[in-house]
Amino acid sequence: MDKQLLLDLNQEELAEELKKLKQPGFRTKQILEGLYKHLYRDFSEFGNIPNSLKEDLNSTFLIDPIVVKDSVVSRDKQTEKYLFEVQQGNRIETVLMKYSDRNTVCVSTQVGCPLGCVFCSTGQGGFTRNLSAGEILGQIMFVMRLLKTTDEKLTNVVFMGMGEPFLNYSAVMKSIDNLTNPDLLNFGARRITISTVGIIPKLKEFTALDSQVNLAVSLHAPENELRSMLVPANRLHPLTSLIDACREYTDKTRRRITFEYALIQDVNDSDTHAKQLISLIKGMLCHVNLIALNPSNEYPLPGSSRERVDAFAKILTDYGIPCSIRLRRGIEINAGCGQLAQSQQSK
Repeated sequence: MDKQLLLDLNQEELAEELKKLKQPGFRTKQILEGLYKHLYRDFSEFGNIPNSLKEDLNSTFLIDPIVVKDSVVSRDKQTEKYLFEVQQGNRIETVLMKYSDRNTVCVSTQVGCPLGCVFCSTGQGGFTRNLSAGEILGQIMFVMRLLKTTDEKLTNVVFMGMGEPFLNYSAVMKSIDNLTNPDLLNFGARRITISTVGIIPKLKEFTALDSQVNLAVSLHAPENELRSMLVPANRLHPLTSLIDACREYTDKTRRRITFEYALIQDVNDSDTHAKQLISLIKGMLCHVNLIALNPSNEYPLPGSSRERVDAFAKILTDYGIPCSIRLRRGIEINAGCGQLAQSQQSK
């Protein structure tokens, strides 16, 4: 039977577990410092707690929830993708993207994904289960340890990997609580982004939090019929209602929302589509992030050409819609979500 993950516990829950073991209160701080400040992976690394406690903890808890099963690095060394095995033998992916001014980790929140977006390798692979808060944190802390070996630091976290974060809302938010807790990892909330296709009830719940965590919504189409074809979740959370919820978010929080839009050749990249998108989001505190679709074996259509991406962006900016073009990263290593896991399954 799998052990309980120590990273699944918040500060109060760890204190309660130690209380059951009849440990003094200061042990909680010692263990938290080892976990989150020193990034220890094994109880043997804790030099300031007695061996008897190490044995008790080791019999019940596991610190590091992930095992590296495979990894690939892009030719320019700027993108690294890891295939991890978590509890129950499930496999997930995490991607580290290095830029001149930041290091960003893209983490998974589910084993697979139930939403079935037609161009997404993860969605085509089906859904197994939600990840726990500790399994989510484990991905982030792996990258922190990795960067530490070269005196670098993690600067940004994006919940844009395998899975839909808002379908695993409680675990995602618990992982963010531990990530941002000043006594734990002390990571800035404004350097964290959650990406969702738009699960409206959870979007409203997130809005009510008035969090400093950034929100990105994957649109990929400016009208209902096309979006339902590309993103089946649109049938439950239709575009008009989703945009209303997004406006509610920006009005309440006064925080800008990012709309992700993957451009697919001759599918959603025409001038007409750009003008429909403008009509949909005009007047909102928002930013559009365009990217040509990453190629995959599961979806036959190519991403738009650079000329078409530029033309689409120009229409948006000419109408006053803030817009940026995101460069595709790690194409030659199949850095798109789910591609490494799928390739392993096919072996």
